Amino acid sequence: MYKILQKYLFSLDPEKAHALTLDSLWFAEKIGLTKLFVKPIIKPVQVMGLTFPNLLGLAAGLDKNGDYIDALGSLGFGFIEIGSVTPRPQEGNPKPRLFRLEKQNAILNRMGFNNKGVAHVVQQLQKIKYRGILGINIGKNKDTPNENALNDYVEVFRKVAKYASYVTINISSPNTANLRDLQHGELLQLLLRGMKKEQAIFFETNKKYVPLVVKISPDLAPSELQNMAEIFLQEKIDGVIATNTTMTTTKDEGAGGLSGQPLMSLSTTVLKQLHNILQNNIPIIGCGGIFSGIDAKEKLASGASLLQIYSGLVYRGPELIREILK
Repeated sequence: MYKILQKYLFSLDPEKAHALTLDSLWFAEKIGLTKLFVKPIIKPVQVMGLTFPNLLGLAAGLDKNGDYIDALGSLGFGFIEIGSVTPRPQEGNPKPRLFRLEKQNAILNRMGFNNKGVAHVVQQLQKIKYRGILGINIGKNKDTPNENALNDYVEVFRKVAKYASYVTINISSPNTANLRDLQHGELLQLLLRGMKKEQAIFFETNKKYVPLVVKISPDLAPSELQNMAEIFLQEKIDGVIATNTTMTTTKDEGAGGLSGQPLMSLSTTVLKQLHNILQNNIPIIGCGGIFSGIDAKEKLASGASLLQIYSGLVYRGPELIREILK
């Protein structure tokens, strides 16, 4: 059934197809259709002090503003991650900015953290019925200089922590100028130290521990990965998502972040290297290029404790969720 639907969706502009798919899923969940077709697979796993119904999650980016949490939560995922969310609304980069590379089973995006801002997201979070594991991916506004980035991340954390099972610090999107500089050295250490301080303050006030996860790039040299991992260990980060999209593209593909099958090998190599350094002291969420149950097994064998999909869902549809979990 999805193959038939996909043919129509792929005839549309990618952003229009994205919006139509989410609106249709929202309607299907509202009238109870998803309950008829989806039988959740429950295989609980304990990670970061949280009990996940199963190990497969939806990566951030599909629902940037928290508008479709209930609908996406009805598809059988063990967890949902929304965002990236910034303090103020921003339009993102000029259109067109989302492209399908069908021959490669890939997606190229240069969206630029387009979102409605944290105030809108909080309004949505106050209305949802979903009670599963919810990750909230946060970022900085593009006009905030890196030396002031901590202020943006803290502002969003303070407003969403009440609703989040965990919060992801996104410092690896390739579509915000100089954002990836936050992955290195003193900038990284100061950012994570400040966020851990904020986490502790929230815990003291609310008696709720909200794990902090960092989403990293797949385009890191082994030495850069080593330095990052040491800082993660020093600052007692709760989890790492390996990885975001890659900037390794050809002239034909153009600038932006590439996801999908071409990312599988690169992101899994980074996952494996990171796991060898962290030695199970920090759990890793494997993300990037998962298109089958075999791909999922490879991520787990490389050291992932949890998994996330996005592009695979676009190309394979909801059947991919069941295939991976089975």
